[in-house]
Amino acid sequence: MTTHPHDDDVAFIRALAEVLRDSELSEISVARHRGEEDRLDVTLSRAAAAPPPPPAPVAATRDPVAEIPAPAPAEDPTAHPGAVTSPMVGTVYLQPEPGAAPFVGTGSSVSEGDTLLIVEAMKTMNHIPAPRAGTVKRVLVEDGAAVEYGAPLVIIE
Repeated sequence: MTTHPHDDDVAFIRALAEVLRDSELSEISVARHRGEEDRLDVTLSRAAAAPPPPPAPVAATRDPVAEIPAPAPAEDPTAHPGAVTSPMVGTVYLQPEPGAAPFVGTGSSVSEGDTLLIVEAMKTMNHIPAPRAGTVKRVLVEDGAAVEYGAPLVIIE
């Protein structure tokens, strides 16, 4: 019996087809590189699972006695007129150095220009000043937290 040069390739392809059929794979890609560097590249992939079907609708019964009022929508601190937002992306520090007292806290009275906290960006410590005089009603960030541009930091009223 004579063998053809491609018989090994055909056997290999059949073996791959069997693997594809018997597994959860959806695609097998093979590339053979001949020459100085005789190489075979095989890529296997699996199709993304189909999303589960939506739950069947359930007939709702209305019992006014059992109805619970929906909770009030959470207050968006960025919409508060006294919100001071971050002018940059960085890390927040509430005190000038570790172990020191914080610049401000809830109930602190501040004047325009007073430092509220520091936002470190690219190893530069940026002091965030109070845009107006008032009382700090809430500190919305934790020391060492990462903040994005526009994230609310404190509320001054």
